[in-house]
Amino acid sequence: MGQTAHVIAVVWSAAVSLAAWLWLLLLQGFFWRTDVRLPPRRDPDAWPTVCVVVPARDEAAVLPDSLPSLLAQDYPGRAEVFLVDDGSTDGTGDLARELARGRGGLPLTVSSPGEPPAGWTGKLWAVRHGIALARAREPEYLLLTDADIAHAPDSLRTLVAAARTGGFDAVSQMAHLRVASVWERLVVPAFVYFFAQLYPFRWIARRGSRTAAAAGGCVLLRAETAERARIPDAIRHAVIDDVALARAVKRGGGHIWLGLADRVDSVRRYPRLGDLWRMVARSAYAQLRHNPLLLAGTVLGLALVYLVPPVALVAGAVAGSAAGAVLGGSAWLVMAGTYLPMLRYYRQPLWLAPLLPFTAFLYLLMTVDSAVRHYRGRGAAWKGRTYARPDAVADEV
Repeated sequence: MGQTAHVIAVVWSAAVSLAAWLWLLLLQGFFWRTDVRLPPRRDPDAWPTVCVVVPARDEAAVLPDSLPSLLAQDYPGRAEVFLVDDGSTDGTGDLARELARGRGGLPLTVSSPGEPPAGWTGKLWAVRHGIALARAREPEYLLLTDADIAHAPDSLRTLVAAARTGGFDAVSQMAHLRVASVWERLVVPAFVYFFAQLYPFRWIARRGSRTAAAAGGCVLLRAETAERARIPDAIRHAVIDDVALARAVKRGGGHIWLGLADRVDSVRRYPRLGDLWRMVARSAYAQLRHNPLLLAGTVLGLALVYLVPPVALVAGAVAGSAAGAVLGGSAWLVMAGTYLPMLRYYRQPLWLAPLLPFTAFLYLLMTVDSAVRHYRGRGAAWKGRTYARPDAVADEV
């Protein structure tokens, strides 16, 4: 009787998991496709003024690979870069000035806002300071980009052209993250895959859709929209600032677009699992609004969708249940199939696709660890600052 109940449980779990994967495959905005790139665009008759705001805290290791690409932008209109040195201890500001010295291209202003007041995350306080400086230039657009992002020479002009052609208030590109170490190969493509699953890019661009997200490393934002949405003041608590920004823009009636980048790259290295673990654990529980019920649901959901298929395949084979093995194997096959386009986008070997359950298990552990850090009072951390009660979503709504 016990053996029969066990087999029935395996079969039903595998059936539910397969049904979930068929739903995700067909009804979740085709999240698994990687063809959402910059939309059709044409050069405007007159190129608007753009100010680039770069918050930077202890970024001396990556600036030589990123800042020159911003200064070398081939932009036909007026553009200027404002790098905000947010209390760095590694000489970030001085290095930025040195990199710009004697170099042609866009002018660079380096400044520091001092320590953020209570209620502000450090990055958004730096962004606020940079936007305040930019207002004196009366820009039509703001490009908010992180200090570890390298841009192709035509990046700014293509972003502006896409925004003007499509009538978008915000155009954001998910930077191509570095994938070189073993752990980067396992974790990084899955990070983008999971993000797209939560926020299908096709839904984001739909007018009237409630789905809103952006990629903080590269966001072109209409200055008038930022002022109307009170950005960044309205999201000053946000640790997941890019999603919060997109939601604020959509709440104000703005039209946004998000897709994968072709020549916008992150140069930050995550050589060890611990580096990637800290990146995810920093904000995973904030994504769940610090809600234990959402945490429990997420853990159960990850287990059902990602872990049940391989377990059901093995358990069904061992127990002699053809139904359990077939259902589990089918769900695993659909899962791996949806992951293949992302692996191709990152030019990774396709044999990594069947390992997605293992990667999902790592993300499950990272999410639980994020909650443990929160309740131990360690909170979220960003460049040496810890926020005891980070709030990525709720406070800015």
